[in-house]
Amino acid sequence: MKNEIDNKQILAVYERIIQRGEMQDDGKHYQGVTAYSDADGYTIYLQGSGVELRFGFHNTYHLDYEHEKHKDDFLKKLHNIANET
Repeated sequence: MKNEIDNKQILAVYERIIQRGEMQDDGKHYQGVTAYSDADGYTIYLQGSGVELRFGFHNTYHLDYEHEKHKDDFLKKLHNIANET
């Protein structure tokens, strides 16, 4: 997964979801992606399409998913959110 997603893009998507998203029990939801952080704010999470992206210490991230198609769908959503105007 190394360098598959730009760290700046992850942070930009997270901020856009926090700004534009609708609050739900599990975080802010926008365009099929939910964003939230842990209690101390050091780790942020993006979830959608059966995928969880964890981004944290030293600007590293990890994707958890069962099927490659889920990952592809999730990355498309992130790309679309990042490129909104």
